[in-house]
Amino acid sequence: MNLLVMKFGGTSMGSAERIKVAADICRDQKLQRPVLAVVSAMSKVTDLLLDTLLKAEAGDDHGLEANLQILAERHRECCQQMLSRTLNGIESLIGDFRRIAHGVRMLGERPPRSVDEAIAIGERLSALMMAEYLTSTGTPAQAVNGADAIVTDAVFGNATPLMAETRERCRLTIRPLLDNGILPIVTGFNGATADGRPTTLGRGGSDFSASILAAALDASELWIWTDVNGIMSADPRSVPNARVLDEVSYNEAAELAYNGAKVLHPRTLAPLIERQIPVWSKNSFNLAVPGTKIVSTVKSKPGPRAVTSMVNVALVSIEPASAAISGTRIMARALEALAAANAELLAFSSSSYRQSFCFLVRNEELDASMRMLEADLALELTHGYLKPIEVDQNVGLLAVVGEGMRGTSGLAGRLFSAISKQDVNIIAIAQGSSEITISIVVRRDGLERAVRAVHEECS
Repeated sequence: MNLLVMKFGGTSMGSAERIKVAADICRDQKLQRPVLAVVSAMSKVTDLLLDTLLKAEAGDDHGLEANLQILAERHRECCQQMLSRTLNGIESLIGDFRRIAHGVRMLGERPPRSVDEAIAIGERLSALMMAEYLTSTGTPAQAVNGADAIVTDAVFGNATPLMAETRERCRLTIRPLLDNGILPIVTGFNGATADGRPTTLGRGGSDFSASILAAALDASELWIWTDVNGIMSADPRSVPNARVLDEVSYNEAAELAYNGAKVLHPRTLAPLIERQIPVWSKNSFNLAVPGTKIVSTVKSKPGPRAVTSMVNVALVSIEPASAAISGTRIMARALEALAAANAELLAFSSSSYRQSFCFLVRNEELDASMRMLEADLALELTHGYLKPIEVDQNVGLLAVVGEGMRGTSGLAGRLFSAISKQDVNIIAIAQGSSEITISIVVRRDGLERAVRAVHEECS
């Protein structure tokens, strides 16, 4: 089966007009081959759902009811603009969310399982509206709850798919729809355990859902529809002459995403790499632009392909008070503490003699990281074996990415020289053994200048 899986993000589902565009894309492609669509919630709806649960937990009855009213009105208005007959279904799903929110209000807390069930309502609303619109305009479609198709472990909020079980579940629930010429509209972001407990897939969950389903159903391609023209050589807000890359490798895409670019999250790419399924990043607001293709290997000239950056990061520095203490053991324990905090390590750098080291984490993961570090290293900190842990949030990360950087002599010197010419001081440097990425930490106020200088040097 020459199956095409397409995923539509929140902005691509953000209004009746955008849902119609997404539906038209699905209809046009279905004339050529079987299609499965994965949809996000309408833009900002997931934030609204989470805020509603917070208000319920805090006992804010007025805020709770006001948010429920906003949720209902937005989806009713969307249905009316599409002349859809799904109002009863919309009211039923909103009723489900209302029930969960009032349960949270009574408990005064948000059980993780209930949160996962509740915030998936946004995607279920989108899937229902799009499926009904397609069917009413002559293309048979059916909304499918991701919980009925994707089997996961029980880590609520950040579940991992169980691929063998998901493949079998898709054979039973989705394959018959495709075989009968029906276009499945599957909710992104959510799944369920084998015994039916609702879960969500964490950061980048809707994209992840699409890649899981593409792999489970042996799709020929995956198209990710967003509001940008493809993967860029830099953020055009910082670098006006940034260009769309025609092709990037799986490795390049993963590194760019990991270092802040709005590209597929590395977890999303994993199921696709295993089955060598190509991915396209496309713009649903500009259908004339072909986008960027992500494949296993690309032919590229020596040197970097793209530069990306992150600002919401913190540099954490740890230094033994004397050379008598084993820096290697301290490093190992620090890394274990970061793993326990479920923090992503963006960069790591160490010295030799003094055995000091520093690493970069996201600001949103800093508090949990510090709690785990201070608890694990409490004895050494209390007795002065370690100097107080230093945290610097006035920094930014610049990452230079490209398969063609392997073995390219003089590249690092060119990059550092370009940055220094902008009077930007380099605080830390890290490069993995693959040589695909060079990570550079600088002061935040010099980050944009450094990005532009490196992009110009590499163009």
